[in-house]
Amino acid sequence: MNNINNIKINQFSTIKEALVIIDAGSMQIALVTDKLGKLIGTITDGDIRRGLLNGLDLNSSIENIINRHPTVAKSSDTKETIIRLAIDRKLKQIPILDNNDIVIGIQEIDELIQPKTKPNKVILMVGGLGTRLRPLTDDMPKPMLNVGNKPILQTIVEKFAEYGYTNIIMCVNYKSNLIMDYFGNGEKFGVNIEYVLEGSRMGTAGALSLLKDKPNEEFFVMNGDLLTNVNFEHLHEYHKSNKSAATMCIREYSMQVPYGVVNLKDDKICSITEKPVHKFFVSAGIYMLSPKVLDFIPKDEFYDMPSLFNVLLLKNLAIHPFPIREYWLDIGRMEEYKKANEEYDEIF
Repeated sequence: MNNINNIKINQFSTIKEALVIIDAGSMQIALVTDKLGKLIGTITDGDIRRGLLNGLDLNSSIENIINRHPTVAKSSDTKETIIRLAIDRKLKQIPILDNNDIVIGIQEIDELIQPKTKPNKVILMVGGLGTRLRPLTDDMPKPMLNVGNKPILQTIVEKFAEYGYTNIIMCVNYKSNLIMDYFGNGEKFGVNIEYVLEGSRMGTAGALSLLKDKPNEEFFVMNGDLLTNVNFEHLHEYHKSNKSAATMCIREYSMQVPYGVVNLKDDKICSITEKPVHKFFVSAGIYMLSPKVLDFIPKDEFYDMPSLFNVLLLKNLAIHPFPIREYWLDIGRMEEYKKANEEYDEIF
C-alpha cells in the first residue's frame, strides 16, 4: 500500500494545483480530503479533461469535478476482497480508509497480485505447550497440528508471504525439532526463516529479548496458534500512519449472562435486564512493534505482552488498537480446533 501524503489535496484547490499533483505522482490520482483527513473524493486526469471540455479552466476550483463516490476499501478488508472489488470495477488502485473513514493509503492492485518483498521481520511465538489440546499435543507442538491439509503454522507463514513479508523468525521451545525439521530455512515456502530457541518458557514478549539482531524497522509479533485473514499490509500502514510505538490487534468478544440481571439503587430494584450481552475488546495475539519498545523488555526472563503494553502506557508512548473484522480464530481448545477444520476450506 502506498503513502498518500504527496497526493492529498483539499476541496478548495484549483485544477492547476490538482494537475501538479497528478502529473508528479506515479499513481495519476489526487485524493481530496477534509481537515480531519476524511476522504471527500478523488480526481484523475480524465476528470480534469472532462471539466476543461465543459468550460472550466486551470484556475477553476476542483469542486465541480471531484468524483464524490469513488470505490474504496476498508483497512480491515482482506487482500482477496480488494482484488475482487478491483476486478469487478476494472480499477488499478483503490483508496484505503480506516474505521473512521480517514484515508490511510492507496492500494495498487498490481502490488497485491505480485507483492513486493518487504524488509520487516515477522516474529512468530511457537514455543507453547498446548496443554489444553492434549492428547493431540503430547507428541506434536500445537502450531504443527494440521488444520485443513497443512500445519497451522504453515498457513500463517504463507499468509505473511502473500503480502511480501518473508523475513520470519520463529521463537521455539516445546518439541522445537519438529518445527525446525519441517520448515528448515524456509526456502521451500518462499521465505527466509531463522530460529530463536527459548531455554525456558518466555511468555508472549520475553523471547524478543533473545533476538540476535535488533530489527531496524517496525516488526510483527504473532502467536503461532491463530487462523486469520487479517490484512497484514493494512496493519502495517495503520501502525505507521498513527506513528505508533506499538499496535495491538483487538477482537470484539461477547458474553451473555444466562440470567435476568437485577440492577439496584438505594437498596431498591430499579430495573431488570433479561440475559444481557456484554461486549469487550480482547487482544487478538497479533502485534506490530517499533524497535524502540525492545528496550523495555527484561533480558532472558518470562514477560508477556500485556505487561509490555502497560509499561508503554506508563511511559506515555503512542499505542493504538487495530480492530480485526476479518476471520480470526484462536485455536486454544479442542472446540476451536474442530471448528477450524470445519471452516478452513471455506475461509482459506
